[in-house]
Amino acid sequence: MVQIRCPSDCVWLASAREHPAAMVVRQQQRDVAFVVQLMRDFSERQSRLFLLLSSFLVRYEPQELQPLVDDDLVEATSALAATFETASRGVIYEHRPPSVSGERLMAALKTLLAETGRGLGSTFERDAAAVLRRVGESATEMRAVEPGNRRGFLDLLGRVVVRNDAGEPGSDPSAPAAPAPSGLIVP
Repeated sequence: MVQIRCPSDCVWLASAREHPAAMVVRQQQRDVAFVVQLMRDFSERQSRLFLLLSSFLVRYEPQELQPLVDDDLVEATSALAATFETASRGVIYEHRPPSVSGERLMAALKTLLAETGRGLGSTFERDAAAVLRRVGESATEMRAVEPGNRRGFLDLLGRVVVRNDAGEPGSDPSAPAAPAPSGLIVP
């Protein structure tokens, strides 16, 4: 098999982009349906938080030789959601994930959410907890759909989050600027 670099005006390349294989189209439809179901009853702030978390998770790079798997994501989001839920009730207690990878991811997510929710109070904490819980539940649900794939949910996010020209996931969904694209591929 030989791979060649086609010029951007290549007729065959344009045709392949316009008419992807049926398997690719079905995968995109399943991915979008899963994400739509995940976001089914989110408020606008919760939707923006989900997009922010998704963009973060797509570009998150764990330490060497410790690949991030869905179990780590479930542990980190569950512990951080529990921490936010107790804080919204006025109790300061930090829940901890059992794994080191989950702990590192939780610390990174906590920093991201602390910067995003600065000065927004307990309503932000409740929204963040709801989004984190849903992400954890969805990752667990994905494990049931694809039992052999330890990164099923993370792979789904990698397929759904659109990258811009710089290779970074789409714009920051927490920015109050003009409406930005949602960051989701919609066939």
